[in-house]
Amino acid sequence: MHEQAGALSSAPVSSGRTSYAQRQAQRAWRLLHVDAGEAFRLLQRAWARAQKDQDAGGLAWTQLVRGYHQLYFATPAEAQAELARAQERLALLGDRPGELLAITGHARALWRQGRASAALSELLPLRDEGLGLLRNEQRGVLLNAIAGCYSAQGNSETAFAYMYQALRDAGPKRGNGYDIALYCNLSHELIELGDHDEALRQAERGLERIESIRNGRLHTVLLVNRAICLTELGRASEALDDARRIADAVVDPSGGGLVPMHFEIMAHAALRAGDLPLADRLLAAASHELPEERLEIQLARALALRLRGRPREGLAALQEVSELLDAEGDDRAPLRLRCQHALVRAELHEAAGEAEPALLALREWQRLQAERAQRASSARYQAAMLQTELLQLQQRLEEHDARRQAAERARRELAEAHEKLTRKMAEVEALQEQLRAQATQDALTGLANRRHLNEMLPAVLALAQREQSPLAVVIIDLDHFKRVNDEHGHPAGDQLLAAFGTLLRSHLRKSDLAFRYGGEEFCLLMPHTRAMDARHKTEALLADWKAQVFQLEGGEQLTEQSFSAGATDSLTSPGSPSGLLRAADQLLLLAKRGRRGLVLTPGTC
Repeated sequence: MHEQAGALSSAPVSSGRTSYAQRQAQRAWRLLHVDAGEAFRLLQRAWARAQKDQDAGGLAWTQLVRGYHQLYFATPAEAQAELARAQERLALLGDRPGELLAITGHARALWRQGRASAALSELLPLRDEGLGLLRNEQRGVLLNAIAGCYSAQGNSETAFAYMYQALRDAGPKRGNGYDIALYCNLSHELIELGDHDEALRQAERGLERIESIRNGRLHTVLLVNRAICLTELGRASEALDDARRIADAVVDPSGGGLVPMHFEIMAHAALRAGDLPLADRLLAAASHELPEERLEIQLARALALRLRGRPREGLAALQEVSELLDAEGDDRAPLRLRCQHALVRAELHEAAGEAEPALLALREWQRLQAERAQRASSARYQAAMLQTELLQLQQRLEEHDARRQAAERARRELAEAHEKLTRKMAEVEALQEQLRAQATQDALTGLANRRHLNEMLPAVLALAQREQSPLAVVIIDLDHFKRVNDEHGHPAGDQLLAAFGTLLRSHLRKSDLAFRYGGEEFCLLMPHTRAMDARHKTEALLADWKAQVFQLEGGEQLTEQSFSAGATDSLTSPGSPSGLLRAADQLLLLAKRGRRGLVLTPGTC
């Protein structure tokens, strides 16, 4: 029997990191042929998590894998509906490889419902695109689906060619068990072509591989194909144990055990082996859904009637399905069954003592066997032609891929060069900003320096004059600073300067500006402020400064530090930058000549 299959080694993700649910679905893909039961459990977890997280990618991939799982262990209609939903989600996500695989699975569900022509019309337009996007057994999935459609139409030659190409793309090393499904399909097509020895060899190869995995449906189909081969080779008794195992199988939705299926085929093997009770048991449970199954059942019943000595009833049973032999298109009976029908009819006529009809039926059987032999020869030619065609296509795809990779490398190199240039420009801008800061900022105190004061004061004064509002200017000098440096060292002096810069910034309004004027001198610009108000603010600063306690490196303490200051404003002093600074500086000198620790304004001189 022919078996469809479709696991992926890796899921093609559009971009970004994959979600937990999507990773579980990908694991299920890889296990679909290796351990169908574990794949089933992974899909249940993935679906629950994807729903909880509202994960569109996880939902799409879980539905895709679940659809393929249902192709094995549920009805084709259920699989078709699930794969249609997966296709819609994957299309919205822009995941074209996943969408192609959903379409492939959907087409496979169609031909399993007897609609091979419709399935083939979906698949053939996608062949070249799919071979370009898919890899390894993913390509095998597409090729094998096309093969299945041709097989269902009775075109074993073309089906055979596609299957061999699929096996090349999905061998044992990279197929994750998919090659076993291909052994099933190859043995089926070889049976159709009448090469039962080679078909048996392919089935045995699949059964050798099945020992290391857990996929009940694949195992069952391989046993069925082996039974067909053994029966055609006159060794039906060797298939009896397998027939009993399948007859005793129970439905397992997870796919772990053998599947109760194709009872009509195993019944035929039992009849050829002479086990009528087993054949009756199998026929009683056989499915009647597809024309092929109905024909197989009636052939087995006719053969059973011959064994029971009732050949004329057997001929009547065959007459009931005679219309199936004349059907065309998707309902056309497989060549194997037409051969079997002619042979059973010849045997029935012979048993009924009807020599001439028996001879005619035997000649029909010989003609059909000759047709099978001719098809086998044609299949080898078709396989060679298809291989050449696909190799040429592969070469074109590789050339296109090489051009694409070269373009991607060029884009990456350009992006890297752009990134380097951007980083270099950022470094230059940062350096320029650092240089600007160094040019206008005092590193020790964090305040603006005198150069920046010389740039800012004219503009701030011009604004005050335009608004006819006062601008206060305060110059501060730390008292006895030279003594601190002499007695405690310059690090102690630096400590005081840095601390004063911090304290000064904490007392500033947003509109105030503070500068290190030089050495231990500082300058404040206070817009919209009269000299007397500036004096009060500076005296508050002086009180906080006096309260500071400094711990020096040697364990000594410095306390009761003070400063002297002069404060004026633009409405009181000469209205020029240099005049304001000079006026404030003169007030500072007066404060230092007195008892220090004072803030003087023109009104307090």
